Amino acid sequence: MHIWKKYKQTSFVIKMTIAFIAGIIIGLIFQDQTDILEPLGTLLIHLLSLVAIPVIFLTVVLAVNKMKIHQLGRMGGKLMLYYMATTAAAVLIGLALALWINPGTSLTLPDTQVEEPETPSFSDILLQIVPKNIFTAFTSGDLMAILFIAVIMGIAISTMRYANDKKMKEYGDLLNTFFTALNEMFYKILQGVLLYAPIGIFAISATAFGSQGWDTFHSLLKFTAVFYLGILLLWVFVYTGFLKLAKVPVISFFKQTKEAYTTAFFTSSSIASLPIAINSAKKAGISETTANFALPLGAVFNSDGGALRMGVSLVFAANITNLSLSPTDFLVIVMIGTLLSIGTAGVPAAGLVTLSAVLSMFGLPLEIVALIAGVDALIGMAGTASNVIGDIVGATVVDKSERKRAA
Repeated sequence: MHIWKKYKQTSFVIKMTIAFIAGIIIGLIFQDQTDILEPLGTLLIHLLSLVAIPVIFLTVVLAVNKMKIHQLGRMGGKLMLYYMATTAAAVLIGLALALWINPGTSLTLPDTQVEEPETPSFSDILLQIVPKNIFTAFTSGDLMAILFIAVIMGIAISTMRYANDKKMKEYGDLLNTFFTALNEMFYKILQGVLLYAPIGIFAISATAFGSQGWDTFHSLLKFTAVFYLGILLLWVFVYTGFLKLAKVPVISFFKQTKEAYTTAFFTSSSIASLPIAINSAKKAGISETTANFALPLGAVFNSDGGALRMGVSLVFAANITNLSLSPTDFLVIVMIGTLLSIGTAGVPAAGLVTLSAVLSMFGLPLEIVALIAGVDALIGMAGTASNVIGDIVGATVVDKSERKRAA
């Protein structure tokens, strides 16, 4: 019992890293004999698939529901436009770098056969967003339709909760409580999955390294290097570009906010570093009203790091399986990456959950999620730091805009 308690209390990042390294060692020593561990890895894949869609759906419903639609106003609209712009830019940077550097080309997964999905037309994509049947959307795992349902349900519940009619308000509060309870239930399931995750990661990394050897290690190093280069470009061009547009001194801004993004880097948690981020934003001259409104909103809706990883991961997965992605596929990746990263920014292990869903959508093997999870610690640190600094940049731009309007 003492060992189990210590295991539960150990940081998720540490457990995943140890499991991944242990898998590498076992794989390189025992090579093909590690096939006996394969079912343990497959079990993790099934568990991730089980919780992916419900977690995404409920998170988006509750995130939209938290917003008072009629009170969102000008500031909220500007923030959401900013989030969409930076998130789309992050996906595009990830895609462009991955297509240029091509991580994963030397790696193959054993016994993996992927048929190239039919490329839908743009009108098909638009029609696919609105499902004919709610239940069919869930049973088929149609992610775009599920996101559409989540958004309209969230708006509807929010409208009911803040309605003048007492009965309607009661119904809205009841629905909010129901979805919150469901969300908590799936969080509990997800916590259980994450407790098992290191075992699954160990099994899949051992199996992969056992059959592939150093090719896997080199591919993942290349993958991580592409991601960090993407993060650097995001900070240098996108965030700095927005600061220059708002006429904010760039160097002093990054100095004043260093506590926020360094805390986010080492904790890998946007929520945990939120109080420090708010204080840093105030140090950078952002008004208290804007900081208190924009940063919690950003913690829920903004995930540039996750979006960048989505772009790199999909090209990485396509390279492993020799799948050619069409221009329409890339358009879908940008759209889905933007929506998912905005909708699931507050979800624990959001990158793994959303990546599972998107890989399924493109018919790519979910074993790739487990491989990427091995370097999730390194990726999560830089990704979270980007999420937090991106939120503060957004708050700065909106605050400057509001002050200019008031002047």
